[in-house]
Amino acid sequence: MSPRIAILGAGANGASLGADLIAAGLDVTLIEQWPAHVEAMRADGLRVVSPDGDLHVRPHVLHLCEVAELRRPFDVVLMLMKAYDTPWAARLIEPYLAGTGILVGVQNGMTAPEIADVVGAERTLGCVIECSATMTEPGVIHRHTGVSRSWFALGALRGGPTDRVEEVRRILAHAGTVAVTTKIAAAKWMKLVSNCTLLVPSALLGLPMLDALHVPGFRRVMVAAGEEALAVGEALGHETLPIFGLDEDDLRDPRGVVEVMTDRLFSGFVVPGATTTVLQDWTKGRRSEVDDLNGEVVTHGVLCGIPTPVNAAVVRLALDVEQGRRMPAPDLVDEMLAAVDQGAR
Repeated sequence: MSPRIAILGAGANGASLGADLIAAGLDVTLIEQWPAHVEAMRADGLRVVSPDGDLHVRPHVLHLCEVAELRRPFDVVLMLMKAYDTPWAARLIEPYLAGTGILVGVQNGMTAPEIADVVGAERTLGCVIECSATMTEPGVIHRHTGVSRSWFALGALRGGPTDRVEEVRRILAHAGTVAVTTKIAAAKWMKLVSNCTLLVPSALLGLPMLDALHVPGFRRVMVAAGEEALAVGEALGHETLPIFGLDEDDLRDPRGVVEVMTDRLFSGFVVPGATTTVLQDWTKGRRSEVDDLNGEVVTHGVLCGIPTPVNAAVVRLALDVEQGRRMPAPDLVDEMLAAVDQGAR
């Protein structure tokens, strides 16, 4: 019998992933907190516009408040909430997770331990996601990286359900390439390194990712932020791993891991016109995940005695934007570059 699957957080990435699973004939329920999006999907279905071709499905979808009305548990829940929503979202869905059910954190940030705190490590899988999508209109997703260019890494924490990884891998394989790892915490940190280089820094410039890359000095900012994050990860005991299509030889490249990863990210995953989730959040007047990304590096840098001036500058500027003191603009690169120079001294 097909497992009952829930997508908890059916925003741009969650809905596009859910559409792939529905098209594959799986039993999927979407759970979403934006009322207009839920009602649009109920009325007209879900449309995903992608380089692979448009996809239109009619999902079973619930408002977040309707979770309390559920009577049958889910076998697999794929969580695609914001990192800062992880603790309460895990508690929300835990009563509706089958006794042998799995909760998979398909999101940015180091969220797997927070999920395990709620449902237990034995029911937790961690997942790295590399998929770019945008939603500005309810019920319509613009997915920039189709299935052929989307990528996941999947694994269990220590004490986790290693025997269930293949089952979830087969599910996610309908939405992209899936790599299985026995070192999911390290893989998640490597994704954090990549996120620290790009998500918030490019959003601070108010530009799509590819456009930001061409702002003079921005590449220096990206590499410096990533190298700080990599150093903190190493101090925490996270192994440097090849992700996003890298291999072991890439880790020995004289240019450095962060530079190689940045080049591979832009050549394989970033497409013209695509903006980061952070800039999308700011455009909608929402807070970003900066505390769970660059802020995570700063916090652990302090604990490990490793300076992180570039990530600290990114956090400070991002909070200024979110509190209305600044606006995203290309000239903010100058303040980030000043932090790069500070770190080099």
